[in-house]
Amino acid sequence: MANVLALLEHVPTSVPAETWSNQKNINGLIPVSFLIFGSWNLSPTHLAVGGNKESWSFVSSWSLSEDREGKRVRAAGPWTTMDRTRGHSVKLNDGHFIPVLGLGTYAPDAIPKSRAGEATKVAIEVGYRHIDAAYAYQNENEVGQGIREKIADGTVKREDIFYTTKLWGNFFRPELVKPALERSLKKLQLDYVDLFLIHMPCALKPGEELMPEDASGKLIFDTVDIRDTWEALEKCKDLGLAKSIGVSNFNHKQLEMILNKPGLKYKPTCNQVECHPYLNQSKLLEFCKSKDIVLVAYSALGSTRDPKWVDSDSPHLLEEPVLKAIAKNHHRSPAQVALRYQLQRGVVVLARSFGEKRIKENFQVFDFELTPEDMKAIDGLNRNFRYAKFDFVADHSYYPFLEEY
Repeated sequence: MANVLALLEHVPTSVPAETWSNQKNINGLIPVSFLIFGSWNLSPTHLAVGGNKESWSFVSSWSLSEDREGKRVRAAGPWTTMDRTRGHSVKLNDGHFIPVLGLGTYAPDAIPKSRAGEATKVAIEVGYRHIDAAYAYQNENEVGQGIREKIADGTVKREDIFYTTKLWGNFFRPELVKPALERSLKKLQLDYVDLFLIHMPCALKPGEELMPEDASGKLIFDTVDIRDTWEALEKCKDLGLAKSIGVSNFNHKQLEMILNKPGLKYKPTCNQVECHPYLNQSKLLEFCKSKDIVLVAYSALGSTRDPKWVDSDSPHLLEEPVLKAIAKNHHRSPAQVALRYQLQRGVVVLARSFGEKRIKENFQVFDFELTPEDMKAIDGLNRNFRYAKFDFVADHSYYPFLEEY
């Protein structure tokens, strides 16, 4: 830290919202970049110190403040990992990096698919580099177009974007996995995805219908060993169609099925699950950390009242008085507090919004920090309440939510 403070002497007294770089050496790691948001002689300010001179892959995020005379500097904040092109990221167990904040692109049927493409473009312009989508969302054409337009206009390169898609239950039979991924890639007009997930552990009847039903309206299941499905995902990774592979909506026993699979080649890199202050997934998070699996949170801001998935009388997370009080103390929104809560727990978090104002607001979570008291208060909101219960597969033998975690 003394070396860092010594370098601060070289920073101009006022740096207006821009990057000041210094090629000094800190503990053998160069270059070092100071990212100053606002004026240096105001409190607080923000500093990112990095990294590996080949990859820029090790950077720390610090919240800084100084006394009014500018004599003392205090640094606080967790170490996070950043690389030059992806923003704040964490390393997956296969060596790739996943940005810790992503844009969720699911939308109810009432919202035009084109909105997902527009939101993708806005998010990339704002700074998002992680885009989360799925075959089942039925909007990969639009999301892919949004990504390609921002590549074409020079805003990003393909390697700057971390794109996730998911394998729906119709395609769990091993011979159907690769064609399903290739179908998504064709819609996206991309050569690979960064992350390919098993969307849920429950297999459905193969075919074109997302929700295949019998004559009585009951969903038709399929019987597939998810370990065989996983092996097919491993082959997609070997072929370069997916950089990383993982799962979604798996409980810890289903994760263990994969981890204990004979001949396992690649561990799941992540498990994407519903996670928010009303369902903080503390036990599943602890389990995943012990296995070097990243937990990714969806519905982190609560959920839409989509009647297909969510009860209309579900509580409104962002109206929670505790979140609103903490947000007021930090001059932030409840949504920003809910997102920051996940980041400080080591959770990768997805924020779903199609409005430009909200997309920008949700990205502004890296320049403040919740106190230990804030974190404890938010932890206390947990009630194991699940917005998306997946009742449509409740009778499936692999239904994941009967386990505690």
